[in-house]
Order: sequence, then structure tokens, then C-alpha cells
Amino acid sequence: MSPFSDRVVILTGATGGFGQAAARFFADAGAHLVLSDLDPEALGRFADGIGAKAEIECLAGDIRDPDLSQGLVDKALSRFGRLDIAINNAGIAHGMATLPDTPVEVARKTVDVDLMGVFFAMRAQLPALEQRFRETGETGSIVNVASVAGVVGAPMLSVYAAAKHGVVGLTKSAALEYARRGVRVNALCPSFARTPMVTDLLDQPDGVRQVSESALLRAIPMARLAEVDEVIAGLAFLADPASSFITGQTLQVDGGLSAG
Repeated sequence: MSPFSDRVVILTGATGGFGQAAARFFADAGAHLVLSDLDPEALGRFADGIGAKAEIECLAGDIRDPDLSQGLVDKALSRFGRLDIAINNAGIAHGMATLPDTPVEVARKTVDVDLMGVFFAMRAQLPALEQRFRETGETGSIVNVASVAGVVGAPMLSVYAAAKHGVVGLTKSAALEYARRGVRVNALCPSFARTPMVTDLLDQPDGVRQVSESALLRAIPMARLAEVDEVIAGLAFLADPASSFITGQTLQVDGGLSAG
């Protein structure tokens, strides 16, 4: 039997590259899903496409709104009676630019989505997971999808890197706060993978600094982009109840990029 069978999983950013793959993985593994993303129509279409494999609840909204995160927890509790795993995956990247050339409004949006969105999510999730542990002794897991840019510098992506460093800081701090309260908190830190976020960086409009795939690959010792399934394997490892003594960690799925 899958370790995720009948587990209740919250997943944000469910219609993105990693989000879709993660949702399909957990659905195939027999989990019950509470999915979220910004566009309600896209979210509904995606959920309908995998609904035959899993029981699914959806709540569309902006991760910058703390009420969304609380609503997702409330849906998990009202529909399934509990929460076991939270995957905080929603995020954005900004266009390649030096720090002074990064527009203020872009910087603020990036921090609000990538950092504050994770803060709001964990603020809602941690009490529910702790309460379950107190009542049943069953532990829970949070996986925050950060980035290798959260553990090393990322020239031309300075604000994105700052936000992801913040996610790593939140992860480590929450892990220490909840280590004796039945909740593990870890961060997944992938490098460039074949997702729309990366392809968007490779296909910037005129007037925006562009980057080539070959330039990205030069930074990766394995000299290739990650495949989405390789990243999901890391996510599954962190979420797996068998990883019961792993908390406060960053798992770099980066082809060796951060080893230098």
C-alpha cells in the first residue's frame, strides 16, 4: 500500500508545472486532495481531469490573501476530517534583471507571493497539524517548495532569490518550533526544470533581458535541466511519513548546482 493512501493533502499552485505533477502523484497514490490556484476555471478543469483517481476539493484564490490559506485548511477538516500533509508550492518568478532594474512593484509582488504566501499557509496549517498530533499522536508534514535560489545567490533574479531564502528561513524556524509538536517542516529546492516558469524565462519579450538554455546549463554540473518527475521524487521523499526524523532541512534537487 502507498504511504500516502487516504492521506489528506493540501496543494497550492496546483495547475503549474510542479503542481500538476504533484497532484497527479498524490492522486495515483490514493491521497485525498485539497487543491488551490489563482484561476478557478483552470483549477476546475484540472481537478476534473484527475477526479476519477481521488477525492478532491478545490478552492481558487490568491495566495497573498491569508483567508485563502485558512479556507484550505477548513475545507480539509470539513470534507475529510483531518490534514496530514501540506505542499506549499504556489510561486512566481520575475523577469531577468539586475537588482536596480527590477521594478519596485515586481519586487513587492514576488515577495508577497513567494514569501508571504508561505507564511500565510503555514500560519493556518501548523495549528491544525499540531491539534491532530495532540488528539491522535499522528504526525504531519509540510513541504515548502523553495528553490536552489533559496540557498545560493541568483544573479539577475535577486528578489526571487531573496524571497526563496526567506522561505528557507521560515522552514527552519517553523521546524524548530514544531519539532516536539508532531509536525515536520522541510523545503524542496529545485534548480531549473522543464516547467512553464523556466520556459517563460527563456522566452522573454523584446526589451527584457533574455537568457538562453545553454547559459542555464553552464551553471548545472549535470549539464541538463531537471525533469519534473525528478523534482516530484524529492517532494515525495520529504512528505513521506517514513522520513520521520527529517525536519528543518533543504533538499536540493539541482544537478549539483549548489555543491560548488
